[in-house]
Amino acid sequence: MRKPTRPATTQKKLVRCAVYPRVSTDDQARGEYSSIESQRDICEHYISVHKEDGWAATHYFEDPGYSGKDLNRPGIQELLAEVRAGNIDMVVVYKIDRIARSLREFYEFWRVLEDHGVNFVSATQNFDTSTPMGMLMLNMLLSFAQFEREMTAERTFHKLAERAKRGKWNGGWVPLGYAYEKATQLLQPHPDEDELLKSMYQLAVKLRNGTEVAKSLN
Repeated sequence: MRKPTRPATTQKKLVRCAVYPRVSTDDQARGEYSSIESQRDICEHYISVHKEDGWAATHYFEDPGYSGKDLNRPGIQELLAEVRAGNIDMVVVYKIDRIARSLREFYEFWRVLEDHGVNFVSATQNFDTSTPMGMLMLNMLLSFAQFEREMTAERTFHKLAERAKRGKWNGGWVPLGYAYEKATQLLQPHPDEDELLKSMYQLAVKLRNGTEVAKSLN
């Protein structure tokens, strides 16, 4: 009698995990995060728990001594470059705020991951976008981030419009023939460029051709 053969075990697909720790100078001063090494160890342990699912730590990036106010950090930019190159399947961090302090910055980070099919995990906050619950939590966070962006844009628009109503300059290149007065925040005629400006208008009326006006002024 033949013995029943065991079914062949299907090998799990390799999930390439990138570990990213960050410690700012302020964090170290307050003692909130002991070190880059401790964050990395926690992330590696989380990955090892999912070893049966094919998870493996294949990439390491870090930003010691960098603030989380924005994404202008060498380590995270290297991480994003590898994401865009298709070399990473999962990003694992100690906490979400290791990526960014603000939802707006995290939203920009997540957009890159989403565009390249990469999941995100916070090892200490039960936050995993490869699960339905994790995606629900992410969508809630991103909704608040989008709301914050829109509110900021609306406030900025109304502020600039109100300044313009008062005749104040909202910044940018100062037009030829004018000078910006910091005290009043207004544009005033520039005494050294006044004659040049008048010549430009006179030539425009006479020649009625922008190229010819430029040639004449040159």
